[in-house]
Formats: sequence, structure tokens, C-alpha cells
Amino acid sequence: MAKKIYSTKIVEIGGQVSDFISAAKMLIMFEESMALPELRDACVMHTGNELTDMIKPGDIYKISGAEFKIIKVGSEVQKNLMNLGHITIKFDGGETNEVLEGSIHVEAKPIPEIKPNDTIEIYKAAEDSADGSWLGLKGKTAIVTGAASGIGKAVAQAFLDNGANVVVCDLNPNEPSFNLNETSGKVKYVVTNVTDAESVESMVKTAIKTFGKIDILVNNAGINIPCLLIDPKNPHGKYELNDKVYEKVTGVNIKGVYLVAQAVGHEMVKTGGGVIINMSSESGLEGSEGQSIYAATKNAVNSFTRSWAKELGKYNIRVVGMAPGIMEATGLRTLAYEEALAYTRGITVEDLRKGYASTKTTPLGRSGKLTEVADTVVFLASDRASYIHGVTYNVAGGKTRG
Repeated sequence: MAKKIYSTKIVEIGGQVSDFISAAKMLIMFEESMALPELRDACVMHTGNELTDMIKPGDIYKISGAEFKIIKVGSEVQKNLMNLGHITIKFDGGETNEVLEGSIHVEAKPIPEIKPNDTIEIYKAAEDSADGSWLGLKGKTAIVTGAASGIGKAVAQAFLDNGANVVVCDLNPNEPSFNLNETSGKVKYVVTNVTDAESVESMVKTAIKTFGKIDILVNNAGINIPCLLIDPKNPHGKYELNDKVYEKVTGVNIKGVYLVAQAVGHEMVKTGGGVIINMSSESGLEGSEGQSIYAATKNAVNSFTRSWAKELGKYNIRVVGMAPGIMEATGLRTLAYEEALAYTRGITVEDLRKGYASTKTTPLGRSGKLTEVADTVVFLASDRASYIHGVTYNVAGGKTRG
């Protein structure tokens, strides 16, 4: 057992919480899989003391020998406690001779097994290990859209490496392969059209049926079709923006993002919280020549992130954005894409490739690695980032319009 950091005895049970607000200075939520049926949806409250800063997710809370893993601590626990049953507990304050008041809240009935003189102990979580325990993602479930290749695949692999189960979604009928070992999470591939509500709902049902719940959503699916608003050399031609391009790009990059977030969000509200990470782009922050419709959709995603953060925070759902810059080449950077982008910028494909290679506008002087985006995503999805909410991270090596 890890080091004990707190121990006290119950001296009295019963009555009412005399000052609900002051008693709620610290909240603990338990991992469902370790809790007794009566404690499955429980929160434990103590009056404010040094425990608030000492207790972390992963610590073990013991009540007379029964162990419960702590998954959330503090004001982030957004349960509607006023609607839950409760029993008041007064704790022995030890050397201070104080009587500390708190309560255990459950959705059903107070736990009859708890009685005066029972011991409550808290043990520090085990030391961080190479299996991803520092992030605390082991056993959690993440949905990653557009994850058959590119950034999405790298993100899915990072979650698997950290022990999370991953539902990989993509239109590609061919299931991608991932590197798995004995410590990896499990993966489920679901062919999904993010622009179709029925397809999205079916994917979410499959995720819940397979893994029980959804903790994390990475809204990564997106497309880019380079084009100009006006092409004087060829008005209404191949590389000028039109309704077909507009509908296709906005369908995936805007409609798809909201459809998946909405379907997953409903489930997160039911289970008491989660994390939604929306994949934007550096071009959404700065604009991009020849990619105005793509940049516009990514700025819309930034607005989704800020707005949904205001709406969903009360349900313990964090919403964060990611805005990658120039990344290492993948199979998604096809010759057709390069020809289109080069045309919109009045240069050759060779010049375009030289521009990618030079990265002179990037202070770090290189393209980003897909794993660097993935590492940031898994951190933001973890409880290590539990107070990061409503912002978009620019992972672009310092690249700006200057």
C-alpha cells in the first residue's frame, strides 16, 4: 500500500449539514468500478483543511478497510448534491482537538455500514509509472474521429499507449492498424460519416455497448479543398470557390463537429462529465491564402470551443481546442492537393514544397511532428489539465502572421 497521508475516526453520524456551503470546500468522487453499489455515485465532503491540496486523483480512500479510488477532487465535481441523500459525519480532528464536519452523499440511501469509531484513511497514489499512470487515462474511453490516418491516427495511438480504450471513427472502409501490447487500451473501429446524424448516433451506441461509457471526444475529422474566392484567370473555374466545395468542407468541418459533440455530450451529461477536444488549425487563427473556406470553418470550431465551454462547464464537461500549424507530411498531402494550393498562391508545386521545407516563418525552424500534437491532446484530456477549459492551444512552433 502506498504512503498514508490522512487518518481519522468517525465520532458521530446523523443530523443535517449545518452549513452546506462551507462544508462543500472539498469534494471527492469515486471510481465507479471500485465502489460498493451504495457508493457508486457518491461524493464525500469535508470541511476545508489542508487535505484540499494534498489529495489527488488516483489516491485511495478507505472506509473501515473498503477501498475506493478517487477520480476527482474539488469544485470540478459538478453533481447536483442538493438532490442527493446524505448523512452527516463528524470526524475526530486528532491533535488539533477539532471536530471536522462533512458528509457522504449518495443517490440512493445512506450507507448503513458506516458507524461511529470507523476509521477513514487516505493513501497517496502509487508512484507514476511507464504505463501512463501519470495521466490517469488507463481504462478511460476516448472517441477520435477521422482517425484512420494523419493526426487522428497519431492521437488514437497515444491514447492506446496510455491505456485508454479508443473508438476510432472514419469513412475509410479499411480498418487501420495500431501498435498494441499488453499495457495498451483496446480499440474499436467504427466506419462513421460525421455529417450524418444517424451514422453518428449509431457510432455512439456502439462505443457505449463496447466500453460502457465515453470519457473523451476528440473532434478531429476534417477536410481541406484549396480554392480562391475569385480567380481572375479562370472565373468560376476549377479552383474558384463554389457551392459544392462550400457544402462539402463546411459539412465535415462544422456540421460534423457539432453532430458528434452533441451526441457524445448527451452521454457525458448522463455520466457526470467528460472532455471534448476540438481540432482546429493555425490557419483558423491567422487565415490562409488559398484556404479561406477551410480557415473559416476552423475559426468556427474555435467559436464552438469557447461557446460550448460556457454551456457545458456546469455539467463537468471541459471543452478545449487544438490548432496545429505546419505538420510533417502524411498521405493526406496528395499531389492533387499540392497542385490546387500551389495554383491558388501563384507558385509551382516545387516552390510549395520548398516553402514547407524551409519553415522560415516558424521560429522553431521545423515542421511539427504528429506525435507532438498527440502528446498535447492526451495531456489536455487528462485530469492533469483539469482546470484548462474554453481555450484553443496553438501547437505551431511559434508561427504567427509576423
